[in-house]
Amino acid sequence: MIDLALEEELDELDPLRHLRQDADGSDAEGAGTIVPAQPPSVRNQTIELAFPASPDVGTGTVAIKLAVDASPGCGGIAWPAGEVLAGYIARKGGLHGKNVLELGSGTGLVGLVAGKLGARVCITDQAPLLGIMKHNVSLNDLDAAVYVMELNWGEPIPADLPRPDLILAADCVYFEPAFPLLVKTLADLVQDTSTEVLFCYKKRRKADKRFFTLLKKEFTWEEVSDDPQREVYSREAISLLRLFRKC
Repeated sequence: MIDLALEEELDELDPLRHLRQDADGSDAEGAGTIVPAQPPSVRNQTIELAFPASPDVGTGTVAIKLAVDASPGCGGIAWPAGEVLAGYIARKGGLHGKNVLELGSGTGLVGLVAGKLGARVCITDQAPLLGIMKHNVSLNDLDAAVYVMELNWGEPIPADLPRPDLILAADCVYFEPAFPLLVKTLADLVQDTSTEVLFCYKKRRKADKRFFTLLKKEFTWEEVSDDPQREVYSREAISLLRLFRKC
């Protein structure tokens, strides 16, 4: 039986602990430490990322300034699956006028790229991360295109949230007690095939399989096959999936 209060206390002390070891305390898949060496703290830093873009983006690249800060938790830094998903939508383009929703946005990276591509974007996460997300929206002059909303998985969907044409989720599979909550939120948001879902994750622990056991009750999925970078990120155990709601 999981003691959620204890889990939250341990997460506050070490936000990355779930990414270092499997549930039994051993290194995942026997591969040793799976989080790259990190500085003791990442606080109030700004990084710049650039993604090659589709021809309909005049500059040829989508450039993002990103404030990163681990103080509010592991969501406050950039993670590999987020960069993969951001790169994919930049290469695809074609988001002008679409309503886009990002789940578990953290820094807001993926949603910010969608905003640069012309979408109307809502980036969402838990309350401690809203500040860094708002800062990153302003840092990229996207206040007119991207807005920030608190969205806790498993809770009712806010009535004022526009129906999304596209849902983006990256690096959301890491905390096992949240698995059923994330699946519920996805199921509540996606009622039919009119909403596209792109889901990118990095395999870290054996427990990840439990998430997909829950997910298959509501969705089917397939790997995105039209990404020229697929072979590269697959070597890093990163998968980019397109989800389909079951009838």
